[in-house]
Amino acid sequence: MKIRKLKLFTNKLDSEKAFYAETLGFEIIKKNSNSFTLKIGWSELTFEQSQKEYRYHYCFLIPSNKLEQALEWMEKRVPIIDIEKGKKTQRFESWNADSFYFYDASGNLAEFIVRHELENESKSDFDISHVLCVNEIGMPTNDVRKANNELLEKFGTEFWKGDIERFGTNGSQEGLFLLPNYDIKETWFPTTVKIKAEPFEIQFENNGEFYSMEYKNGEIIVKAKLKTF
Repeated sequence: MKIRKLKLFTNKLDSEKAFYAETLGFEIIKKNSNSFTLKIGWSELTFEQSQKEYRYHYCFLIPSNKLEQALEWMEKRVPIIDIEKGKKTQRFESWNADSFYFYDASGNLAEFIVRHELENESKSDFDISHVLCVNEIGMPTNDVRKANNELLEKFGTEFWKGDIERFGTNGSQEGLFLLPNYDIKETWFPTTVKIKAEPFEIQFENNGEFYSMEYKNGEIIVKAKLKTF
């Protein structure tokens, strides 16, 4: 699965635009008074103005040999979340992945992750152009099994890792829905950010098929099956 387009909502649009375009240096490919869109590898990330505050967790994929370089690069631009006692990176053994976390201008929990099994090393020094895609989007639910089964039935995406009761994942290492049960797991690791079923819109590719979906009020809404993006 690959996330091709992701739309999130923010009540701090100008601050978010400055954070991503000026502080981090991502390219803005579309903008108007109500929204802007960033080019992030094979993904596009859009922020749209809202009156209400939303708090998301999402993740960016970087080359598997660039964790330390990316951390050093990011620390010059944004505070990195301290996981414990000065530790900045987290090893996920069962995922064969490592990552670090930071907040964006809206207080969303963002993450850079390396997935060693993808073998996508880069030979050049890290800069923002090395970010490969939007890799994960949190899709909190009160029923992991139901959400996973719906994704499988509607789009053919399959359960990846985790467990079917507390925190599961659906998709592939190139693109994942994170499915925490907010009745059991209350906050996003490694923070006190409350897990809530926030709305988003997404277009993604799976097994050569293209889909458009909305997540709203904890419900999966199929918008279209697309021919292409």
